[in-house]
Amino acid sequence: MENLLRGNIKKLQAYSSARDEFTKQAEVYLDANENPFNNGINRYPDPYQNQLKERVSDLKKIAKEKIFFGNGSDEVIDLTFRTFCEPGKDNVIICPPTYAMYKVLADINNIEVKEVILNNDFSLNTNRIISVVNENTKLIILCSPNNPTGNSINKSDLELLLSKLNYIVLVDEAYIDFSDKESALDLIDKYPNLIICQTLSKAWGMAGIRIGMAFTSTEIVEILNKVKPPYNINTLSQQKAFEKLRNKSLYLDILNMIHTQKRLLTRKLKEFTNVEKVYPSDANFLLVKFTNSKFVFEKLRKKGIIVRDRSKQVLCENCLRITVGTEKENKKLIIKLKEIEK
Repeated sequence: MENLLRGNIKKLQAYSSARDEFTKQAEVYLDANENPFNNGINRYPDPYQNQLKERVSDLKKIAKEKIFFGNGSDEVIDLTFRTFCEPGKDNVIICPPTYAMYKVLADINNIEVKEVILNNDFSLNTNRIISVVNENTKLIILCSPNNPTGNSINKSDLELLLSKLNYIVLVDEAYIDFSDKESALDLIDKYPNLIICQTLSKAWGMAGIRIGMAFTSTEIVEILNKVKPPYNINTLSQQKAFEKLRNKSLYLDILNMIHTQKRLLTRKLKEFTNVEKVYPSDANFLLVKFTNSKFVFEKLRKKGIIVRDRSKQVLCENCLRITVGTEKENKKLIIKLKEIEK
C-alpha cells in the first residue's frame, strides 16, 4: 500500500481536531471555540461517526475499523483520487458506459482517464483492461450494478483484476441493495487493494443527507481519515441516518415494493411498439431502448414526466434511463407513453 500512495500523502501530518485530542466525556468544553449555548447543534460532530459506524457494522457484518463515511460516495471517490493518484502523472481506468462523475472527478484532480468500453452485453472487457494498465495506473473504478446499464459485474472478473495488486480497485455498489447478486464485501479481507463504495442515498432513501460508505482495509481507512476534512459528516446527517437505519423492516418493505413495481414496469414497457429493448436490471432503474428516444424524452418532458436521456453514452444509442417510481408514478408514465404512441 505504501508504494501506491502519493508522495505528499506519505509525509502528510493530519490535522488534529479538538475531538481528536479529547474523545471522552467532560463537564465543560472550552477547547474548540464553539458557541457554548446549547441548541442541539452548537457542538462539532463526531469526526469519525462512531455511533453510526457501529450501526452500519452491525447491519453489514463488517468491522467498524473497516468502515469510512464520506459526504456522499462522490467524496469517497474524490478522496481516493487525492490519496493515491499523482496529478499530471498517474492514470485511472473506467469502463463506459458508466457513472459520468468518475471522469469529472479525475479531470478535477488532473488525472489521466483511460476508457475501456464494456462489451456489447455490458460485461467487462477484462483482457483489454489488463492490457492498458501501465506503471502509472493507480486506480480502476467499476460500477456494479452499473449505472446506466443496470447489470452487475462477474465476481470472477473482479477477482482477476484484484489479483494484480499493483493498483487500487474501487467497486461502486450504490445499487447493490436492489440486486439479487451478492456484494463483493466478502473480498475485503482477501484483497488489501479493494475499496467497496455503498450509499444510504438509494435503497435506504436518504439521498438528501449525503452519506456514502466505503468498506476496505483498516490501513486504507486510516489513510482516508488523514486526508478527509475533519468534520465531513454533519451532526444532523449522522443523527438522521442512525434513526433511519434502526427501521430495517420499513426498508425491506419499500425494497419489496420497488421490486414489484420494477417487474410490472418492465412488462408494460415491453408492450410498446416504439420500445426496442428493456435491458435486464439489478438496480432500481431500467435502461430502455426506443426507436426514437429524443422524441419520447421531449414528449414526456412536456407532459411533466422527467426521465434521463442516456442516448449520447457509448452503447446506449436511443436509450432512456427510467427510475422505478411509486405505483402511481409508474401508472402515469405508462399512460403518457400510450398517448405518445398514438
